[in-house]
Amino acid sequence: MPDNQVDPSGNTEAFRAFSRTGPDDAAPSKMPYLVGGAVAVLLIALLAWLVL
Repeated sequence: MPDNQVDPSGNTEAFRAFSRTGPDDAAPSKMPYLVGGAVAVLLIALLAWLVL
């Protein structure tokens, strides 16, 4: 029975394709949304405190 998995170190083209996939292909970070949300909550709380 043949082995259907290609060894990435077997040839240069397969290795380059293998090495290009990784953390760089991951989804974008959600950190800016978290920071923006925290800042928005703080601003709303500050405005509510000033109004009262």
